[in-house]
Amino acid sequence: MEQGIEGKALYDDGDHKFIWLGTDDDFRKGVVQTMQYLVIDKNRGWLLDPGGVHLFSRVVAGVSRYISLDRIDGIFFSHQDPDVSSGIALWLGVTQAKVWISSLWVRFLPHFGIVDLSRVSAIEECRDHALALPSGTRLRFVPTHFMHSPGAWSVFDEKSRILFSGDVGTAVFPEGGERLFIDDFPSALPYVEGFHKRYMAANAATRRWVEIVRRLEPQMIAPQHGGVYRGPGVGAFLAWLAGLRCGVDLIDEIFGE
Repeated sequence: MEQGIEGKALYDDGDHKFIWLGTDDDFRKGVVQTMQYLVIDKNRGWLLDPGGVHLFSRVVAGVSRYISLDRIDGIFFSHQDPDVSSGIALWLGVTQAKVWISSLWVRFLPHFGIVDLSRVSAIEECRDHALALPSGTRLRFVPTHFMHSPGAWSVFDEKSRILFSGDVGTAVFPEGGERLFIDDFPSALPYVEGFHKRYMAANAATRRWVEIVRRLEPQMIAPQHGGVYRGPGVGAFLAWLAGLRCGVDLIDEIFGE
């Protein structure tokens, strides 16, 4: 990945930052490659999908380049997968942060070593959720259900206009072909298409999500895997996703006739 491993501010106006926390080479050894993000507002921090146990020390080091751990106020988990949330007990141990995760997955957290759920807030379906930040801007939770988790959520940073999309937008690049930014969507499509056809539940879900996201007018879409969509890559990706046949739309092809 041409930007190196130490991270990059995708947005920075002095008071508010949206930071990609870098990467490493673990995915080349058979581990799913993931990307973690940090929002800083008035010197307070919020982590987005900080990752699994094996990434904890690397992500702690990445966060510490920008802010001290005692200033992390919140941790958001887009869904329940271990590459997203299996490090939760470690993060609760080194911060005083509150956790936000879908109400569908709160009862599964004890399997990751969480006994005390008092710092966990459930994101309920069919409600408008947003976190007010110190500067007056918000992090808005965007329903992303059935993509691929039935309880998935995205987060829209209203200040930077960056959408953290969880697994939506994932690209599985070959070794040596990694990139941080996706500007030219057609060139990335071969690494995006297979994942979305199999992991997104149906076009009914992808089309609805695109309708919601277009109203937000994001400047970037930052997924948990692959690359960050920006410029013409944003609109091109959304147009493709809105028309995608995927999941149960392909049930006959998946099972065979």
